[in-house]
Amino acid sequence: MTELVSQYLDEIRRQFRGHKRMAQSAMAQLEDKEFFTAIDSESNSVAVLVKHIAGNARSRFTDFLTTDGEKPDRFRDQEFEVSANTTREEVMRCWEEGWSQIFSTLDSLTPEDVSRTVTIRQEPHPVMQALNRALAHYAQHIGQIVFLSKHLRSSEWKTLSIPRGKSEEYKSGNPKGFTRGTHNPKA
Repeated sequence: MTELVSQYLDEIRRQFRGHKRMAQSAMAQLEDKEFFTAIDSESNSVAVLVKHIAGNARSRFTDFLTTDGEKPDRFRDQEFEVSANTTREEVMRCWEEGWSQIFSTLDSLTPEDVSRTVTIRQEPHPVMQALNRALAHYAQHIGQIVFLSKHLRSSEWKTLSIPRGKSEEYKSGNPKGFTRGTHNPKA
């Protein structure tokens, strides 16, 4: 059973890293103005989504095994606010700090820790459930980041996966131009 749990921890680490990489690849294509653009009054900008993921990560993964995942110094509603003075660098610094906390926590977990229980908003969760919950939450928001980035870049968007019309080429095993499913037309 320990081997299976070790494989789970390796996979959850890989999944979190992949989602972070995907979001960053999408965000790298945005100009600063686009980073802060909300497409309507009910939508979040990429900057807001980044702030929210970072705030959630800091709260959930700080002292993951020993304190409630909803920290008293987290003010969730503020994660959905940006001002004219908010900079991309400031938002991305929070992003990196949040992900650093995630990876530090994940790297510290042992197979024995997976059988423990943690609390989130005073509700008990098995560690595996808490990790899967966080991964699903971030994947949802990263999907929004990718969608918004693609929408905002329009015809200038560079795909993060196999481009339309290239599936058969990818399936044929022709690795030229593809890296882990990502098309690179310069390769």
